[in-house]
Amino acid sequence: EERIANENKLNQPAGHVEPGESLLKAVQREVLEETRYAFHPESVLGIYHSNPPAGRRILRIAIIGSVEPEPDQAPLDSGIIAVHWLSPHTITARQSELRSPFVTQCIHDYLRGQRFDLALLHSLTGATAC
Repeated sequence: EERIANENKLNQPAGHVEPGESLLKAVQREVLEETRYAFHPESVLGIYHSNPPAGRRILRIAIIGSVEPEPDQAPLDSGIIAVHWLSPHTITARQSELRSPFVTQCIHDYLRGQRFDLALLHSLTGATAC
């Protein structure tokens, strides 16, 4: 749960890739920073794109994995106010609190068994590519 524009919103861990960082390392770092749990990527859930006529465009790559049983003791990222483990039913019931419709789309895709191999992802860290 995070505080955005004076509202509490539910979201999956998310963030940006830092310069020189691979996509999977970014996922592991963001999950740790936003939940305190070490994350082990296992598969790609999907690639989601939002391109509204105005506003921020988003490309979300959702990764499925497992976490260590105990959280780290490091502080959470600023803006993150709580970590929750919620059922799909609870998330659906709290639809108005979701940061993005991607949250329910990702849950739907996960529950129907959608999975793609991590080999789908390639990082050219330190290289210039177009």
